[in-house]
Amino acid sequence: MKLRSAMPFHWIAAVVLAATILAAAQAAYQPKFPGDPARSESEAAALAYMRTTLRAQHAYKKKYGHYATSLAELVHSGSFTHRMTNTQRGDYTVSFRAKKEKDTFQLALTPEHVDAEHRSFYAEEDGIIHGDEQNAASETSPVVK
Repeated sequence: MKLRSAMPFHWIAAVVLAATILAAAQAAYQPKFPGDPARSESEAAALAYMRTTLRAQHAYKKKYGHYATSLAELVHSGSFTHRMTNTQRGDYTVSFRAKKEKDTFQLALTPEHVDAEHRSFYAEEDGIIHGDEQNAASETSPVVK
């Protein structure tokens, strides 16, 4: 009889322990590569999107002599896919502006809530990514290293 009453306690303890371990594992961000500047999984995805878009823009310019003026034009440039034209990227929203006559572009990713683990990001044709943990990032924001 005592053995049967102890069974539910062991199951509850096991579930609580598993939940605690899972929460601890999710809390600590594991860098994806040496020097990874991301502070969270969400930032890692946003920065990967930015790097892919910047590489696609440079490949596009090499092929056509100017930068793409829309995300749709970048499809099949480098590894930029049609799915990447969607401006909702997890916790982030993509903003893309380009001017063909000036051969410039601006790429920004802004999270739903800006904080230390969800910085906003900004880049232009120079390929330098800027980040800000308090406001929308701009060319004057600190460089993300």
